[in-house]
Amino acid sequence: MSREDPDVIDSVEKALRLLQSFSGEAPAMSVSEAAAATGLTRATARRLLLTFERLGFAETDGRRFQLTPRVLRLGYGYLAALPFWEHAQSHMRALSDEVKESSSLATLDGGEIVYVARVPASRMMTITFNVGSRLPAYPTSMGRVLLAALPPAELESYLDTTELKRLTATTITDRAKLEAELARVAEQGYALVDGEREEGVRSAAAPVRNAAGGVIAALNVSANAARVSVAKLREEFVPRLLETADAITKDIAGLH
Repeated sequence: MSREDPDVIDSVEKALRLLQSFSGEAPAMSVSEAAAATGLTRATARRLLLTFERLGFAETDGRRFQLTPRVLRLGYGYLAALPFWEHAQSHMRALSDEVKESSSLATLDGGEIVYVARVPASRMMTITFNVGSRLPAYPTSMGRVLLAALPPAELESYLDTTELKRLTATTITDRAKLEAELARVAEQGYALVDGEREEGVRSAAAPVRNAAGGVIAALNVSANAARVSVAKLREEFVPRLLETADAITKDIAGLH
């Protein structure tokens, strides 16, 4: 990328690429593992890891490196700048308490949604998500709300570059069918997904807008399919979800 764009600093791009290679599957890496994960040379990976360590963003036992809590400063800067982050929490708690299910807020980052706020239900779900968790956009309710709000050219680019993998028996993997579903989401003002990303989990999502009316986040409620039918999700949860999303939107408008 940097070789094609004279305004991009090559070393910064490499450092960020390496920083993002750490994950739940790879919480600690040797120099060789870091080089293999990023496509960087071993010498470059070593210098970057040592730089992270000197600056306090990583620590090492002499062989493997892992990130330190200081890295959270980078993410918190983004969260603190969001106009809805703190204001959404109280509304989300009220929604979760009322429907007795978890509530989440996410934004779109490329082809993935990123959780920026979450209020878990008292009962445990199959998988627990936290702030910073990422999921593919196309099979999730929040992702579909965010994709449906994209300008046509951006949505076309997303569809051109995204492999629609079958995650469950009901995952939409046909582009035309997904486009039709996104058009329906845009028209009705919410998305409802029944087990397309994970079997046995149903969710509904609604858009959160800025003062200009643009969609900046998606709010959802998710529930176990054995507990909540599609009809209950649509008829009882969706109206309350829409009210909550509107309340957060109004709070955001009041900040300007």
